[in-house]
Amino acid sequence: MARLGELERKVMDSLWAAYPSDMTGRDVEGQVPGYAYTTILTILDRLERKKFVGRTRADRAHRYTALEPRESYIVKLMQEALAVTSDRDAALVRFAETVNPKEARVLRSALDPGIADRKS
Repeated sequence: MARLGELERKVMDSLWAAYPSDMTGRDVEGQVPGYAYTTILTILDRLERKKFVGRTRADRAHRYTALEPRESYIVKLMQEALAVTSDRDAALVRFAETVNPKEARVLRSALDPGIADRKS
């Protein structure tokens, strides 16, 4: 999976915040201060090549949208991290030990949907 550099992540943060709506390059520039408009366009072009961003033409401007929500990217990062360990069970247990009680309930519910039904 393609990784995001620091500026790419900032641009994607703007697009993810707007997801599923789209933004112009100028919109993104306004959300990522301190960078030239042409730099933002270059990053958007790079993100399109990496398949993070879709681009459509609207009048004289291009409109950009994240192709997937941020959560899909995070899932891929987590799957990639698990793929490099020789002991997935141990990695999963260590991860589970780091979540707070609310997150643990969410995980339990996702793994066993019947749990939510029994608690009602």
